[in-house]
Amino acid sequence: MKRIVCALMLAASGAAIAYPGMQQQAAQPASSVDLIRQLPHPFPIEVVPFEDASGKAVDFSQYQGKVVMVNMWATWCPPCVREIPALERLKAKLDPNTFAFLPISIDAGGKTEVEAFLKAQGMEDFGSFFDAPQNLRQVFPLDTIPATFILNREGQLVAFVRSYVDWDDPKAEALLKGIIEAPAAAPAVKAAK
Repeated sequence: MKRIVCALMLAASGAAIAYPGMQQQAAQPASSVDLIRQLPHPFPIEVVPFEDASGKAVDFSQYQGKVVMVNMWATWCPPCVREIPALERLKAKLDPNTFAFLPISIDAGGKTEVEAFLKAQGMEDFGSFFDAPQNLRQVFPLDTIPATFILNREGQLVAFVRSYVDWDDPKAEALLKGIIEAPAAAPAVKAAK
């Protein structure tokens, strides 16, 4: 009954919506950096392994003490590949003692596929990590890429964006520097058993 009433109201207003999500969206932000959502408080995440270029298992706990920017990408994702040069330029502007950039490919072919692709594109120096089995799906939604997740110095999620971002925008560097310079987060409170 509710659906019929809604449909009648929409028909009367002249609007046609075939399924949820087709509604007219609010105006696009002036900068794609404005799409980055900062969380109201840090969110602890599980420790889930992925692989470095040598095939060794690594996880985010190894980067505690630094702000970590995780960029989930794949070779078959044009917006992901389009972000790579700007991500590299952004990484070069930030102090490696306080910031770590971790691009993680979810390509099913893993390192072999990614390295061949990067070589063909003339981007051999792009240092990617790999998660072919998509284990990181346990902590990050991977249904939309590119997706970038920002962890504070304590390894807690503080911001994310699931869209292409123009990382050359000065607002991106300012946002990351603000997170880097933020006071240490309070320890996460665990629920009582």
